Amino acid sequence: MIKPITIAVIFGGQSGEHEVSLVSAHAVMSNLDPHRYRIEAIGIGKDGRWWHGPGALAKLMAEADPARLPASAAQVAAGPVRELGRVGMPGWELPACDVVFPVLHGPYGEDGTIQGLLELAGRPYVGCRVAASAVGMDKGLMKAAFTAAGLPVLPWLLIRRSELTDIASLCERIETVLHFPMFVKPANLGSSVGVSKVRHRAELIAGLQEAARYDRRIIVEQGIAAREIEISVLGNEQVAASIPGEIIPAGEWYDYHAKYIDGGSQTIVPADLSQAQIAEVQALAIRAFQAIDGAGLARVDFLLDREQGTLWLNEVNTMPGFTPISMYAKMWDASGLPYPQLLDRLVELAFEWSGRADR
Repeated sequence: MIKPITIAVIFGGQSGEHEVSLVSAHAVMSNLDPHRYRIEAIGIGKDGRWWHGPGALAKLMAEADPARLPASAAQVAAGPVRELGRVGMPGWELPACDVVFPVLHGPYGEDGTIQGLLELAGRPYVGCRVAASAVGMDKGLMKAAFTAAGLPVLPWLLIRRSELTDIASLCERIETVLHFPMFVKPANLGSSVGVSKVRHRAELIAGLQEAARYDRRIIVEQGIAAREIEISVLGNEQVAASIPGEIIPAGEWYDYHAKYIDGGSQTIVPADLSQAQIAEVQALAIRAFQAIDGAGLARVDFLLDREQGTLWLNEVNTMPGFTPISMYAKMWDASGLPYPQLLDRLVELAFEWSGRADR
């Protein structure tokens, strides 16, 4: 009888995507084959304290902001749980496991910080390494990498929070480079947290101030009338791309509410694209993944200009949502790789990378 693999699933975290992570982790743990895996559940509270045990997810769910919990959130059974404390504090230790699945979104989870911790601990883990995670989280660094790789990116500006002290001059500078509508985003966040679509000066000011609540670095991007196309990639050195999907938001654009709360957004898999467009999206997605030196997995997002038909690379998500409504697994399922087998493959890729001599 083959000994089960002990997999530590880490979730929660200290970012604005805490609640999304909880729902993602529940889906992951529910789809891991119990004959192949023994799960160690590890939750990180918003205060940075770590919790270990079968009841860790239920504890964090009970403490979560109900207004931010995705519509797909399910009831989770309670169980025993023990506090591990904060990283670096006396008594803290990473529970024993064969491999780690950090189902964490946003800062302190998807930005290379926990990846560095796991590297130092010598634990194989699912997903991108330190550098790719950091670049994939920071939209300014990411877009610079895309530009250097010759990938198609819409015009954008990097703004620092300190520049908001002279908001009138800042807005004038932005408006000389970009035209309305624009999108304003915190550089280091995901799930559309802190993102605004702005149509005039007053909304631009409000959008900058909102983004500045979450990050000292802010991205302002040119807005266009576009279809939102997404695609999943999987692999280390040999990278495969799924068939693409399309998001039709419940609102004007795909914000946090439309993604997770409203429940009225539509996902179309496969997207209604020509064979030539599908091939282009797949090729660009793999190039984008390689531009940040990705490993394991990512979801790559595109904007397809409705008027010109031009395909623009938007961003790479190195730890995309794994909730029941998330596109990453849906696109692989439609490509012939069901959710449980996808998880198996991700674990295989984690072990494959950890065994590399040049890692």
